[in-house]
Amino acid sequence: MLQLWAAHWITAMFLCGAAAQYSSDECSWRGSGLSHESHRRDVEQIYLRCSQGSLEWLYPTGAIIVNLRPNTEPSSGRTADLQVCIKPHTYSKGSNMYLERAGDLTLLLTEKDQAEGTVHCFSLTEGALFVEAEPQTDISRRITAFQYELVPSQRPGAHMYPYLHPGLVTCKPCSDEEVLLAVCTSDFAGSGVFKGVSSGTNDHSPAAVTLSRLFRQKSRVFAWSGARGRRWSGRINVSAQCGVDDQEEEYLFTGSVHFGEAWLGCAPRYKDFLRLYSRAREAGTNPCEIDTD
Repeated sequence: MLQLWAAHWITAMFLCGAAAQYSSDECSWRGSGLSHESHRRDVEQIYLRCSQGSLEWLYPTGAIIVNLRPNTEPSSGRTADLQVCIKPHTYSKGSNMYLERAGDLTLLLTEKDQAEGTVHCFSLTEGALFVEAEPQTDISRRITAFQYELVPSQRPGAHMYPYLHPGLVTCKPCSDEEVLLAVCTSDFAGSGVFKGVSSGTNDHSPAAVTLSRLFRQKSRVFAWSGARGRRWSGRINVSAQCGVDDQEEEYLFTGSVHFGEAWLGCAPRYKDFLRLYSRAREAGTNPCEIDTD
């Protein structure tokens, strides 16, 4: 029944192609269902080619299909390992979200689920995002809105991001090769100490950290506090499986930034990393140069 219904939608998409609007090579899209008001069964195709962005659909009617792709060449081979992570705004309402592939629809998020504002991830190979408006007599206060990211599932430390692997996160240490690659390619890398852990969820907890070295950072998740001893400070989400035991030991912090929050990836003790990096540098196998002084 669901497959036949989906096929009807896809057929309607081509029949109403003249009324559809298209967006390509963009990171974000903002549109209005008012253009569908006289054609409530219209399906509009949206094309976004970016690693992250947002969508805002005002007065949703009919449906939209959101096609997400990285801004890379198709021959690069990166698509297969990419995950799409969606974070709805808590005010998002007026529609349900499905995954659509070859006419089949799989429910991803209901209107009620979106109000929780939690992150949900799925593989890019599972299909496009099919957003269907809920039938309403009054659409004046309905807005469907979310942020999205394309996340490589094979990057160093990706196994620590709980939304990629719900209920399956483990605290296995990174290999030497993963650590060396993480310090070069992670969204942030630096050394410092844990200063305390706040209460979080069953999956993760935010840990306060102070960094004495900051090799790189994305989105300025760590703030400079030079007036208080030339340090950077911030918070890093730590998997509940790992915990934080030692608040005096210096660690190498690497990880990723998702929706403005830092998530811990590979994090060996800094003295162990220095020995590893020194050996790799002498052997000429280090993937990048960093200033460890």
